Amino acid sequence: MLDKEGYRPNVGIIITNQNNQVFWGKRVREYAWQFPQGGIKPGESPETAMYRELMEEVGLSSHHVRILGRTKDWLRYDVPNHWVRRDWQSRYRGQKQIWYLLRLIGRETDICLRSSIKPEFDAWRWHDYWAPIEEVIDFKQEVYTQALSELAQYLQSLESRELFIQRQNKAP
Repeated sequence: MLDKEGYRPNVGIIITNQNNQVFWGKRVREYAWQFPQGGIKPGESPETAMYRELMEEVGLSSHHVRILGRTKDWLRYDVPNHWVRRDWQSRYRGQKQIWYLLRLIGRETDICLRSSIKPEFDAWRWHDYWAPIEEVIDFKQEVYTQALSELAQYLQSLESRELFIQRQNKAP
């Protein structure tokens, strides 16, 4: 499903651990790393699509994560023509995405890359928050910069809250 400008509605997912590192997945049979992402089906809300993609690509459900924030608006990137499927070439431009920032509250062992029939990733690792900007394929770098920049505020406010609680617990 493409919008009138040729963009496919999609969700991007940034999963963080307690050290504010991000989940970084290696695409099956490629040496290409990226965040989980996937299309929004007709009639599906972005949040519903995010949870579906989270299960399909990473094997996590809603009880394994907490939503820390999401982008306010759609973020877009264009896909180079040589990457576009032939049947879409006349009108497809790229993806428009709502990005979610999640905190893993389950265990790392809950992550299962083989939870779907057609896995997207065959390896994963925790990575420094800003590192994916330099490592993702070039045509996604700007959208990664936008998403990470907009969502960083939620980690900062979370850290501030956690520090406040720690101080309160130590107070006499």
